[in-house]
Amino acid sequence: MAQKLPHLTWLRAFEASARHLSFTSAAAELNLTQAAVSKQVKLLEQFLGEPLFERRPRSLALTKIGAAYLPKVRDGFDRILSGTEEVFGGRLSEALTLRAPVGFAVTWIAPRLRRFTEAYPDCPIRLISSVWDEASNAPRVDMEIRYGTGDWSGLVSDRLTWEVFEPLCAPSLLSNGPPLVHPNDLRHHQLLHVLGYEEGWSTWLRSAGVDGVNPGQGMQFDNSLAVFEFAAAGGGVALGRSSMSGPMLDSGRLIRPFHLPVPLNEAFYLTSPSGRAVHPKAGLLREWLLHEAERAPQRRPSPLTPRHPQRMQSL
Repeated sequence: MAQKLPHLTWLRAFEASARHLSFTSAAAELNLTQAAVSKQVKLLEQFLGEPLFERRPRSLALTKIGAAYLPKVRDGFDRILSGTEEVFGGRLSEALTLRAPVGFAVTWIAPRLRRFTEAYPDCPIRLISSVWDEASNAPRVDMEIRYGTGDWSGLVSDRLTWEVFEPLCAPSLLSNGPPLVHPNDLRHHQLLHVLGYEEGWSTWLRSAGVDGVNPGQGMQFDNSLAVFEFAAAGGGVALGRSSMSGPMLDSGRLIRPFHLPVPLNEAFYLTSPSGRAVHPKAGLLREWLLHEAERAPQRRPSPLTPRHPQRMQSL
């Protein structure tokens, strides 16, 4: 049967051209060029072995066989539409729900999301935030961004970030607090921790070859945004993950007391349930997020080698 069916793109071009009696108007509707629509109709006519239009200098007219074929094509499209609505119900018009950790949602997704809504205005998004992996009040989560190593039972995952983390603090901490020239000076400062991360201060201190600093000292928070704000107020030294610390660094509210980034095994991943029907437009969001991740300035560093970093000259 498949060999006897015309291509769907040819039929769409024919139906739109017949409705408008214009290749130009059909092209505008289908977001194609006039030449592309004309070619698709021509290919359909060659496939059928009959002319469907009379090409006139400034307009089109259906031939008798074209006029007879048009209702059949429209009926086919109507049946596809009815069948789709019957099987998928309201999922096509329902908002696609994406859940993400609050820090990543605010610093990475929200600044970029307008580009998606402009490119796909007919794909409404519901963005909900989470702290760790607690249950959501949303009736259904179509896709979720998680932080970890990408291995979760029952989920398929795509890596979005390649993370490094490094100490960040308020500029005032360098002038008003105890010395903070060398990583060993961290023992005089309050370290700020984000709960839920497997890799934290102990990972950074060990990788940086720092001795004499208690990795457990300081305060704990349940999200990165609170840590950044507390650090910007001069409350201590935070570990900033590269995917989320950019806005605070760009604004100057946080700075690097010394430049010693450490690569992480953990990262943010886009996940979706395996073996379960997904939102019909989930593929659009997935491709867009992967494209944005590819565009984002990300370092994929080799393991850390320097042991005696110098304070950055700009500080």
